[in-house]
Amino acid sequence: MSQQFISALDAVTVGCTACEENQCNYAVGFGGTPDESGETTLDAMIFDGYARGYIKKRDVLQNSHHFSATMDMGAVGGLRRIKSAMKVARGVLDYTTHSFIVGDLATEFAKKLKFPEESLSTNYSQSIWQDWESADCQPNFWRPTFFNSQNVEPDATKSCGPYEPIALTSYQADYSSSDSHDTIGMIAIDENGDVVAGTSTNGLIHKIAGRVGDSPIAGAGAYADNDVGAAVATGNGDLMMRFLPTFLAVEEMRRGASPAEAAKTAIGRIKEKYPNFYGALLVSSKDGEFAAACNGMDSFPFAVANKELGGVVLKTIDCNA
Repeated sequence: MSQQFISALDAVTVGCTACEENQCNYAVGFGGTPDESGETTLDAMIFDGYARGYIKKRDVLQNSHHFSATMDMGAVGGLRRIKSAMKVARGVLDYTTHSFIVGDLATEFAKKLKFPEESLSTNYSQSIWQDWESADCQPNFWRPTFFNSQNVEPDATKSCGPYEPIALTSYQADYSSSDSHDTIGMIAIDENGDVVAGTSTNGLIHKIAGRVGDSPIAGAGAYADNDVGAAVATGNGDLMMRFLPTFLAVEEMRRGASPAEAAKTAIGRIKEKYPNFYGALLVSSKDGEFAAACNGMDSFPFAVANKELGGVVLKTIDCNA
């Protein structure tokens, strides 16, 4: 471990960017999980529990040179043709008074910050898309009904689109699959006590174009508060964003719960409604005590690094415990 100080903001930015550049499991960064049109798009967020020392978005106290805590964040969703999603999210935090920029205009924003515009597709991602299209675009995320009748035409359970709506009927989605999505989530605590959480992903494979998951959503993909700690999430974002699990975990710690108790409570809240859902949380207190909880898989691996451990150590939690 380097003895040189690095801020928690920079640690999360560098760590998530490294995963993007290395295409971690093809679920983060360019060249993975194409949407139904064959394009790869990116989501990312960085959430600062305090951001001391940063002027941007700090409320200057009258007659004072100090700045107040603001729970600052920057995020991008549906980012197209820009490889460095986390750095663009950091740009939203550093250079704007906004929190979240999406779609084509997120690309335009990134270009203003001098990020190069380039294709996010690779031979690998295009081969995935072509194989899926050859299999009649199955599976996909267009909503069928309980009785396998169709809501759109042509029938999305049997053929590719484009689709047009024909009716609205009841449906219960399957949130148990782990094959179509993944996310990198990172929590960092620096020597000043600044707590930062970040996420980056290229989302669901074969998602409907324009879909944004939970990763860039505050309280869903990540949440941090210097007074308490932080949490990051991975799993089925369409489901998990409805429950704000990272916000809940941090608030549980605020009420006195340990990280393990907080993680279990947040996962349990979703499990009550969707027993078979696929997802996991990593939670840390402001003092660096950490824990994880998961559902819908046998185990969940995560990595930890601190002075006591002397380097990066891989941990695993049993999801059935």
